[in-house]
Amino acid sequence: MFIFILRHGIALDREQWNSNSDAGRPLTAEGERQLQTSAAAMKRMGLQFDVILSSPFERAKRTAQIVAQILRLEKKLQLTRHLQSDGDPKKLVRQITRLKPSPRRLLLVGHEPYLSGLISVLATGKKKMKTAFEKGGLCCLETGALEHDRCARWLWLLTPAQMAQMA
Repeated sequence: MFIFILRHGIALDREQWNSNSDAGRPLTAEGERQLQTSAAAMKRMGLQFDVILSSPFERAKRTAQIVAQILRLEKKLQLTRHLQSDGDPKKLVRQITRLKPSPRRLLLVGHEPYLSGLISVLATGKKKMKTAFEKGGLCCLETGALEHDRCARWLWLLTPAQMAQMA
């Protein structure tokens, strides 16, 4: 299985967001453009996904929607609370392993520092690995059997700037 992990695009700063709930904080116009460019790069790379799982928080959900729309995969998009900032990686892995049919190419869309912790656990078995995971960045892991432990091999990480050069 190939696991692609996408951090949401540029969102309004917390200071600019005048709500008690961080869940509704949206992407900025720049964030929307950034994701359109990144999704165009994904299309040019020939990436397709059997399933797209996203945090239900607005900025991640919108990120996933932009990618799904450009890749024409809207029906593959599902929301899961296990990708929220306070999500549980063990429950996420359990949810993924229960998907039928089992996906060969999976896109996860969420937040930092959760995603770096997830990548670290899957690649090393521990949460200690530091990742410079920019907003709109895309990481690729490969695993034979997904589990909440050291089960994956890190293949690559692309920054939004690298993806823009590929679009």
